[in-house]
Amino acid sequence: MKLIPNGVTQKVARQLLVAKKHSPRVLFVAGIAGVVTSTVLACRATLKLEETLEEMGDQIKNVKSLKEDHSDELKNSYPERQYHKDLVYVYGRGTYELTKLYAPSVVVGALSIAALTTSHLTLSRRNASLTAAYAAVAKSFDDYRERVKHELGEEKERDLYHAAEMVEGPDGEKVKGVDPNKWSPYARMFDMGNINWQKSPDMNRMFLQCQQNYANHLLQSRGHVFLNEVYDMLGFERSKAGQAVGWVVGNGDNYIDFGVFDAHNSRFVNGWEASIVLDFNVDGVVWDRI
Repeated sequence: MKLIPNGVTQKVARQLLVAKKHSPRVLFVAGIAGVVTSTVLACRATLKLEETLEEMGDQIKNVKSLKEDHSDELKNSYPERQYHKDLVYVYGRGTYELTKLYAPSVVVGALSIAALTTSHLTLSRRNASLTAAYAAVAKSFDDYRERVKHELGEEKERDLYHAAEMVEGPDGEKVKGVDPNKWSPYARMFDMGNINWQKSPDMNRMFLQCQQNYANHLLQSRGHVFLNEVYDMLGFERSKAGQAVGWVVGNGDNYIDFGVFDAHNSRFVNGWEASIVLDFNVDGVVWDRI
């Protein structure tokens, strides 16, 4: 027996996987197209509805006119039982014609709803799986940080997390700085590229403190805040991660911290620099904590 080469089976399997990956999008587009097609078919069927109903009405009138004929000879040859059978036949045929008229629209509409539902369910399952996976990774990382904090101390752990190192300040004094290539995935640089940035360090510090206070009031009043909402407050672009992570009361620190007064931001706090690295103490995936 001649076996199929591995290269062929791998290529077929890869194509099937790609098709499965894009199936929600394909089903959604097909569902929308089907809904439009179903509407068009229903409109076309409605244009023929009046003609079908008129034909059905004429047949019913013919049957009833035979029954109402006062001729004794016709009454004897057209018994009551036959009259009812004819009516049932006429109504049945009319129902069949109406069904045949709208059947394409109904079938296409049902298939479209099935496609949209399948697309939604597939995306919901994928989102649930991704959320669970992300929550597991975040919890594992948080546990790791707690172990490091317990072993080395909170300040040393924070320095390791931010890749902080001693650098020389403007007056020759050694201060802590961070490697911009090793920031947290949630960190953002508040600098001249931000619409809310000012040349004055004091104005920037006041703005950030006010926004942090507002974010904490929102957290306490509503019970949850998404990271993207904080990005909006500060003038940063939203991120995919920011749609899922954030803060929830009762499931973390119970406060929002932008990291303004972290040790590596001492140059900003002291007024030597107008820009600052903001890193946010998110609790994790919001959906997994409510």
